[in-house]
Amino acid sequence: MAPKAIASPIPDSLYPTLSVFTLAIGLILTASFFIYEATSSRKTRSLSQELATGAVASVFLGFGSLFLLLASGVYV
Repeated sequence: MAPKAIASPIPDSLYPTLSVFTLAIGLILTASFFIYEATSSRKTRSLSQELATGAVASVFLGFGSLFLLLASGVYV
């Protein structure tokens, strides 16, 4: 039995597109987080909303960075 090569579940041609979309979504969520922090007072802030927005933005920026590295030829 010969071992099978490990293949990506996503075609290599989609890496640039995925990096643009995920980075754009992550940057939009980051901007909304900063706008929320700047425009709300201390009494009206919600910790759960801050954590949720920050976590989702972080996930999108992380995947966007990963796909950007893969699209540029840095295989991680």
